[in-house]
Amino acid sequence: MSIAPSSPVTGGAQTSFTSPTYTLVSDNAAPNANSVQWAVSAIGGTQAGVTTHTVSSPFTLTVERPANFRLLGTPNPVTGVISNVPYNIYKIRVRKGVTPASGQSPRVALAELFLKIPAGADSYDAANIKAMCSLAIGSIWAESADVGQAMQDGLI
Repeated sequence: MSIAPSSPVTGGAQTSFTSPTYTLVSDNAAPNANSVQWAVSAIGGTQAGVTTHTVSSPFTLTVERPANFRLLGTPNPVTGVISNVPYNIYKIRVRKGVTPASGQSPRVALAELFLKIPAGADSYDAANIKAMCSLAIGSIWAESADVGQAMQDGLI
């Protein structure tokens, strides 16, 4: 995988955070052989109450590729139609330990992004895959504060 975020990562805007940054360290204990993982070792900017990674309260970024890449099948010899197009699924996860109430042990909050790519499109239509990724990541970046606020008030 060629994914290697520059550290520190500049976080998206959030209400009451000022210039949030996250220093990442490589975690050699990724969940599986098809994953790469980083842990947040330090935070920057003003982020009152935010904690870094610990065993009992994780703060990690994980990127996972498919264990077995699926390939595009052959067209029907009569119709020319490929009826079964499999998907290759990539996953991006952020785990963050959060405390549900005073005096309670941390629980893990989870943000997941799944990228489901039809087999063959990686070769035939790479530009549109890149456009999809660009919009998804850009819109999440642009709406970071609103997404964070929605987790508090439930309004979308």
